Amino acid sequence: MDLSAFRDPVIARGLIEAISKTDTGPVKIMEVCGTHTVSIAKNGLRAVMPERVTLLSGPGCPVCVTANHDIDHAVALAQRPDVILTTFGDMMKVPGSYSSLAREKAEGRDVRIVYSPLDALALAEKEPGREVVFVAVGFETTAPLIASAILRAQDQGLENFSVFCAHKTVPIALEALVNDPEVQIDAFILPGHVSTIIGSEPYRFLAERYGVPGVITGFEPVDVLQGVYMILKQLEEGRAEIEIAYHRGVLPEGNPTAQAIVERVFEPTDADWRGIGVIPGTGLGIREEFARFDAARRLPVTLPEPKEIKGCQCGEVLRGVTLPFECKLFARACTPEHPVGPCMVSSEGSCAAYYRFTDYGRPES
Repeated sequence: MDLSAFRDPVIARGLIEAISKTDTGPVKIMEVCGTHTVSIAKNGLRAVMPERVTLLSGPGCPVCVTANHDIDHAVALAQRPDVILTTFGDMMKVPGSYSSLAREKAEGRDVRIVYSPLDALALAEKEPGREVVFVAVGFETTAPLIASAILRAQDQGLENFSVFCAHKTVPIALEALVNDPEVQIDAFILPGHVSTIIGSEPYRFLAERYGVPGVITGFEPVDVLQGVYMILKQLEEGRAEIEIAYHRGVLPEGNPTAQAIVERVFEPTDADWRGIGVIPGTGLGIREEFARFDAARRLPVTLPEPKEIKGCQCGEVLRGVTLPFECKLFARACTPEHPVGPCMVSSEGSCAAYYRFTDYGRPES
């Protein structure tokens, strides 16, 4: 697909001018997708907003919102001598309470980066004498792929493959943010990737119950600017709706096939979100029918008492209460090369995006 129109500076300038002409009071708009966070920072979109419009980064990075006890669980699984632990690369350096997967690998544990859970399946076939565990961290976007891998493992009769599932779902989590008095969000830029799977309907309650509008948009500069403009027009006209500005990727009903696969393998469960806490019904647990592929049930481990890293404000950043550069560790003790907290680890993390694309908080040379 030709995306040049969505990067066209002329169109972008027109949208910036249209945004400036909207008539609203002070507005806080939160983007809840890590890819949006990167796009906004990379393209300097905060700097072109009117002073009355604040763009906040939310809990849109699945690695970042993974609670320490879940990371500790993955580390404990890696410490079992019978386990080959597989994971996407962005999980490797995420610090838990006492260790990280990268540290465990350095100390000789068998931790391997894969690009798909199907790679982990293939490894399980090659290593029948070892337990192969895939660490599943993500939102609705990757859940269908994980579910498909479990179904394929069942079809193949694999006895040594399992998934440690720390998946989370987005819409209900946004309700916790709407009800957070410290944030006071007026509207949401809703995630594009997640919405390709779930569509727009699951967000409807935000507008109908709370009067908070939202726009699902893509990731190019023009996409984001269009989303902001549509939100401001809603607020200017006294409307609260869930609109789609990403028609090339999102249908109102989402992807029913992917939804059916997820529904077959997973069931809603409670999930602990870093900085927010436990939110009922926002996790995905593996159904009893597929319990033999659930690493948490299949492979017992002893977990340490979780603890937070002193001085790290990732939790507050994920809620939009604290901006990355307001953390005392940002760009000093905490950098992408030596991350203290997960928001600096993932390429989609708010702190990493601010560090890479802005001069906020850089120590004087």
